[in-house]
Amino acid sequence: MTTLENRAIAALRANHDAIAALASTLSEEQLARPSGATEWTVAQALSHLGSGAEISRKPVATAAGQPVDAEDNQTVWARWDTSTPTEQAAGFITHDAAYLETVEALTPEQHDSLTVDMGFLPQPVPLVVALGMRLNEVANHAWDVRVAFDPSARVDEGSAELLVELFGGPLAFLLGFSAHAEHLEQPVRLAIPGGTVEITDAVTVTGVSDDPTATFDGPAEAVVRLLSGRLRSEHAADVTVSGNVTLDELRKVFPGY
Repeated sequence: MTTLENRAIAALRANHDAIAALASTLSEEQLARPSGATEWTVAQALSHLGSGAEISRKPVATAAGQPVDAEDNQTVWARWDTSTPTEQAAGFITHDAAYLETVEALTPEQHDSLTVDMGFLPQPVPLVVALGMRLNEVANHAWDVRVAFDPSARVDEGSAELLVELFGGPLAFLLGFSAHAEHLEQPVRLAIPGGTVEITDAVTVTGVSDDPTATFDGPAEAVVRLLSGRLRSEHAADVTVSGNVTLDELRKVFPGY
């Protein structure tokens, strides 16, 4: 049986393999290029992914009964911030591989039973939430890295389809932090591949609607980039929105992170 946990781990592995292969070839000059994250270079995007892998591995390992070091997050960030771009790229490969080694070793029973204390949420969360949050970060920042070298880059399609599903379930709460429904003057039911984004007083992802008020014509990966503020005009040539909302209005609802 293929579970959400298994699918998330497989998607994390696919992203790692693709970005690690690219990162290992980059020169200092290439690492200094602007990434898709507007305020970061490619090296800084890789550093964010690497430090995130290092920090995110610890609560999962702790939940699984594995020993972890006691270095706090501030110390971890400071170490990464003072690393050279080449060290940041190499560190991403090492620490993201360590994260994957930890989650790939979890048993089916642990997939069902583990709860993970992320440290910044009110209470421990099921493993699928921890994995989904990491996938959301990795898939989007992997795009940030790749788009620096390929303006037509897309979020990994398998990751995108899974993230849309997760936003309609275990990751629904994230839209409460990142979306700004108040920027629209009327309710919107936006048809997207495989579902609907409903924007009222809040933003939710639901199943296919029989009466959408607008239609998003584009792939699932573009939906993920919309939700994370990465569907800018220069990267949206294959996307159109029709109905009672425009793409520019949707960009205001989803300013990004």
